[in-house]
Amino acid sequence: MAVKTDAEVIIGGKVLTLCGYESEEYLQKVASYLNNKLTEYSKVDSFRRQPVDMQNILIQLNIADDYFKAKKQIHSMEEEMEVKEKELYDLKHQLIATQMKLENVEKSLKLAQKELNDSEKKVIRLETELKDNKGK
Repeated sequence: MAVKTDAEVIIGGKVLTLCGYESEEYLQKVASYLNNKLTEYSKVDSFRRQPVDMQNILIQLNIADDYFKAKKQIHSMEEEMEVKEKELYDLKHQLIATQMKLENVEKSLKLAQKELNDSEKKVIRLETELKDNKGK
C-alpha cells in the first residue's frame, strides 16, 4: 500500500495542508496549477467584479473545461496510436513478405549462376573436344 503524503501548499495566498497518496512534488504541482488559474483570472476585470462564490464557480468551470479538453486530446491520441500501431503491424508483415521474396529470388539467382557456370564449363569442354577432334 502506498504511503500517504501530507504537504503544506499555498493556494490563493492561504496555507493549506493537502493529503494524498501522491508525492509532495505532485501536490505542489496541483497547487501551482490552481494558483496559475487564480492569477490568470484575477487579471480579468469582469472576473474581479463578480462575487467570490461566482468567481469560484467560474474557476471550477474552467478547470472542468481543461479536464474535458485534456481527456478528449488523450482519446484522440489513443485513436491515432491505434491507427499507427495497425500501420506498423501491416508494414512489419509487408517487410516479412518482402524478405521471403528476396530469399526466394536469391535462391533462384544462385541456382541460375550455378547453371550458368555449369554451362560455361560444358562449353569450354566441348570446345576443347572439338579442337582435339580437328587436330587428329
